[in-house]
Amino acid sequence: MARNARSILIAVVLWVGILGAAASIVRYVILPNQEAKERKSLLGKTGAEGRYDHKLRLAADSFSGYFVFRSKAFQDRLAKESIQLTVEDDGADYRARMQALKRGELQLAVFPLNSFLQVGHELGEFPATIIYLIDETVGADAIVAPKRSVAEIAALNDAKARIVATPDSPSEFLSRVLLASFQLPELSEQNWMKSADGAEQVYRKLRGDSGKSPTAYALWEPYVAKALQDDDIHVLLDSSKLKGFIVDALVVERSFLVDQYDVVKEVVEAYARTVYEKRDHLDEALREDASFLQESMSAEEAAQMSKGILWKNTLENYAHFGINGTNHSLDNIEDMLQKILDVLVKTEAMPPDALQDPIHSLYFTRILEEMKSEKFHPGRELSLIKDSSMMDVDESMRETRQLEALSAAQWNRLLPVGEMRVEAITFGRGTARLNISSRRELQALATLLASWPEYYLTVTGRVRPGGDEQAALALAEARARAAVDFLVDSGVAKERIRPQAEVAQENATTSQSVSFFVGQLPF
Repeated sequence: MARNARSILIAVVLWVGILGAAASIVRYVILPNQEAKERKSLLGKTGAEGRYDHKLRLAADSFSGYFVFRSKAFQDRLAKESIQLTVEDDGADYRARMQALKRGELQLAVFPLNSFLQVGHELGEFPATIIYLIDETVGADAIVAPKRSVAEIAALNDAKARIVATPDSPSEFLSRVLLASFQLPELSEQNWMKSADGAEQVYRKLRGDSGKSPTAYALWEPYVAKALQDDDIHVLLDSSKLKGFIVDALVVERSFLVDQYDVVKEVVEAYARTVYEKRDHLDEALREDASFLQESMSAEEAAQMSKGILWKNTLENYAHFGINGTNHSLDNIEDMLQKILDVLVKTEAMPPDALQDPIHSLYFTRILEEMKSEKFHPGRELSLIKDSSMMDVDESMRETRQLEALSAAQWNRLLPVGEMRVEAITFGRGTARLNISSRRELQALATLLASWPEYYLTVTGRVRPGGDEQAALALAEARARAAVDFLVDSGVAKERIRPQAEVAQENATTSQSVSFFVGQLPF
């Protein structure tokens, strides 16, 4: 009995201790926390609801082509829809930009199309998708050189030749477009670029050019205009001579697009409206943006910049994304991405099997499809227009200019640009009959020429000196004409192409072949 009584006493003491501890926890921990929560709740009611339902982050850099995102007009439009967009300047660090999208730290970003492809490949995935094309440079990027050492692109066909460029910049990609498009077999494929840190440093290197070796310089505005103030400097290639290569796009993180589709659509529509509003005041808008970035831009520089950038409007985006049919000269985005990829592969910036998924998985068309079906017009704050004929009021699709036919004298006065990069064209022995591989190569050339709309093409058939030169010249001209006919049948305008034949020089390595040289009219 004594043992039982002792056990009961111990149990009672333990329970008293447990209950006491529980009471202490309730008194000193639970009740104070509850009171703090209630107080916080009451204090919260002394404030107001926030203005914004959605707070987004967009990564860009200080390039003038992105001024719309930084503009007060764009921010105000979004604010009316309870959207706050913070634009963050990451100094054009495209890799960090893509990684931030992957981590969900960014919802939106802008990318040059080539950089989007490159960093997505490096990352092993594309966490964002393209929803809108922002702009295309039409002269703001250029490759210039001293006339005394690099009179034309062909002068870069030298093992000592180099191009000074800023890595991972649109100007570097313009250099790659040149390398992929022109015949420069002697230019080192591994060591063609001398790196510089920005257009200002490239410009300084140009000013100090000694002329000892053929060197070109890849710049962007306003340094292009500054370089051309020297009469000895000329443009080898600028982005006005090609289309569909130097293009910027707005991308959105994929899961955010799924979860907040309507918010993303509001951003696109607000952007389109702001571009429309600013279209007649671009110089002023660019100077305001420069001031916002605490940079200086003169009226002359703003005018030059606005000429060098083509801001894409709504109708042009419909066309690029395949929503406006095919009766126009603008590139479909899938074709655009493919030819950019081809340049990156040819210049060994990406391997041939770089993309595991189809190209069409990299862009999203539903937003633009809905905008068109709803008869969206950027000049109307209310997006529904009853009369579809009003869709293009004050907004038009800027088509590619068609080259005019030339007289024989004008053909002879063309300024040489360079020889197009084409694999050897072969024919049946002693005939002008194209073989299968040559047809395939000419088809690729026709596609490439569509991206170089400002150049005329001379197709030259060559023969070795000696023997019956007249007969050989007749065969060479027939072969050149066969190539021309194939190109015309493949869509190259007959006004911009002509065949000719000539006797090759004694030391020529391309005799009895067909070559393709582009030229332009004198300025």
